[in-house]
Amino acid sequence: MTPDIPANQGEEVVLANPRGFCAGVDRAIQIVERALEVHGAPVFVLHEIVHNKHVLERLRSLGARFVKDLEEVPEGAVTVFSAHGVSDAVVNAAASRRLEVIDATCPLVTKVHRQAIRYEDQGREVILVGHPGHPEVEGTRGRIKGKVHVLSTPEEVAALEITDPEQLAYVTQTTLSVDDTRDVIDALLSRFPSIQGPALKDICYATQNRQTAVKDMIGDVDVLIVVGSENSSNSNRLRELGERGGIPSYLVDRPEQVQPEWVAGKKTVGVTAGASAPEDLVQLILARLRELGVRNTRELDGEKETVVFQMPEGL
Repeated sequence: MTPDIPANQGEEVVLANPRGFCAGVDRAIQIVERALEVHGAPVFVLHEIVHNKHVLERLRSLGARFVKDLEEVPEGAVTVFSAHGVSDAVVNAAASRRLEVIDATCPLVTKVHRQAIRYEDQGREVILVGHPGHPEVEGTRGRIKGKVHVLSTPEEVAALEITDPEQLAYVTQTTLSVDDTRDVIDALLSRFPSIQGPALKDICYATQNRQTAVKDMIGDVDVLIVVGSENSSNSNRLRELGERGGIPSYLVDRPEQVQPEWVAGKKTVGVTAGASAPEDLVQLILARLRELGVRNTRELDGEKETVVFQMPEGL
């Protein structure tokens, strides 16, 4: 135990389940690893394969090179599209440069792309519920040829200007807060009763399960620590759930970020992890909490996840 830290600052860690990697993230990481085995280094990856610093550092050490633009990729090179998906323009640009593309887009994101395209083919104006600038949102937006309205709050729904309220549809970013998305969809249905869109349950199963696990533990913990990187949308949503539940909530991706005062006087510390955070990082956070005097760890049962996505052909 660290000498200058008082013992027994916290009594117990309650560990959420499910937590950490989802099937889409697991598949995307395996795609990069397998591409490196099959093709050798370097393998170029457009954007961050998933939003976690530790995962990226490990893949870099194996020979992956992450780029922000296809112009950084040598012509004909092996190139992986990230789990967040890409636009038609990116697909076409890769083809024009004869890149050997391996698509690691999460199948649930691909499902959203197909929904949006189907609505547009029906002549509907499309609303994308999500955060502007997020890679998934930009990829989905870039699959739709016509105008796309991107919004994330009921207030934006009230200010929305559309062409024909009878020809309107929405799709959603997969990593949003279920509660926030419900509020936006309710506002859309209230203002545009004829609007078409997927059921709320079509939000990524992993996003829902991790949020439900946090909701279930909030009443039993005094502080919440979410393991995940700052640019991880689903990890931030978990932290926000804790804050809404009235408990101090922190997002960390390094053990040393966990401060002694966070657990001082707290009987129970809740710990979860975003869908892109590896389990070995969770274990490092738990080790840090033990250094700070948290004695025991109790793992909740939670929803069992059995989803597995197939690898692309050729890998």
